[in-house]
Amino acid sequence: MPALYVMIPAALLIVAIAVYIFFWAVDSGQYDDLDGPAHSILFDDQDPNHKAAVDEASGEVQKPDDKAPPHA
Repeated sequence: MPALYVMIPAALLIVAIAVYIFFWAVDSGQYDDLDGPAHSILFDDQDPNHKAAVDEASGEVQKPDDKAPPHA
């Protein structure tokens, strides 16, 4: 029983810290770009046009770069 007097406040403190960190992440903009990481996994890091799908979805069309490596 005496352990509960220590463990319950410790658990509440950990939950309060987790909630604070979550709201800090939301306020600092960590969740602003939800589409960028989803599209970036589809392209190579070396490709200078790795945002082509994002531009295509927004209606912008870019000419292919001759220096870019060919895609499979």
